[in-house]
Amino acid sequence: MRHGVARFVTGFLALPVALYLFYVVWPFAQAAGYSLTDWGGYSDSQRFVGLDNYVRLLSDELIRKAFWHNVFFLITVPLFTIALALFLAFLLNVGGREDRAGIRGVFGSAVYKVIFFFPQVLSLVVIAVMWQQIYRTDRQGLINGLLIKIGLGDPENPIAFTADPEPFLGVPAVLWWLLLIAVWSGAGFYMVLFSAAMQSIPKDIYEAALLDGAGRFHTFFRITLPLLRDTISVAWVYLGFIALDMYALVFVMTPSQGGPNHASEIFASVLNFTAFQKGQFGYACAMGVALAIFTILLAAAQLRITRRERIEF
Repeated sequence: MRHGVARFVTGFLALPVALYLFYVVWPFAQAAGYSLTDWGGYSDSQRFVGLDNYVRLLSDELIRKAFWHNVFFLITVPLFTIALALFLAFLLNVGGREDRAGIRGVFGSAVYKVIFFFPQVLSLVVIAVMWQQIYRTDRQGLINGLLIKIGLGDPENPIAFTADPEPFLGVPAVLWWLLLIAVWSGAGFYMVLFSAAMQSIPKDIYEAALLDGAGRFHTFFRITLPLLRDTISVAWVYLGFIALDMYALVFVMTPSQGGPNHASEIFASVLNFTAFQKGQFGYACAMGVALAIFTILLAAAQLRITRRERIEF
């Protein structure tokens, strides 16, 4: 070990790095190569077309619509998920009454943590199927059934959650219903993440602030948020990746995997349709490469903007 550390470390890392290069990096490189061709995916014939696929992306109206839908999720999913998770984490850690034991969370906080975290143990497809039954457009749907029971719904004309209703705030209503599922399923994990970060903050800081007359509102915005900035930044990047995907929810929840009338199309759904339905794998690979580049640039910009000197306790 003393005289051969480099050889020792290299021996352990050689196989994992080789597997990673072969199964992860090489497929990405292949996709980038195929994006420069007109490959159909089901034959060996392919013709080099250069950047034509990328030029085509700029004029594709469906891609443009899917891009703005992804931007909608990119803004709203991290914003609402982090806001809800921070609120819950604050309540469960320092939102209770002060007693002899000092600052603590609300009564039953340990039970609430388990309940709120529970969606994380479920597969995203299972969550989508469950919410599909909640959003059902007939009397068997949970929401429709409850509305009919209390006299607010029409048994002959139930609310159609996945139909093409009027946009809300200029955004197709189906995207708002998908947003609700994404926030519900993800808030529990980030609540636990923020709870762990809050537990590293000395309770003396909160107690001193309360003694000086600060309320819960001020302690949250003047103490908790500044000290959780690094954790929130990382959470925002992760949620940004999730927002740029959303494929499982769109595939299971929406008619024709992107409907109705392309109202819920996202990059991933257009990519899937282009590759496996239209047989244009070269063009689909160009979509994937463009999305990967956009994601990397977005993550780099986010980390750059939120970078600051670390606060030490």
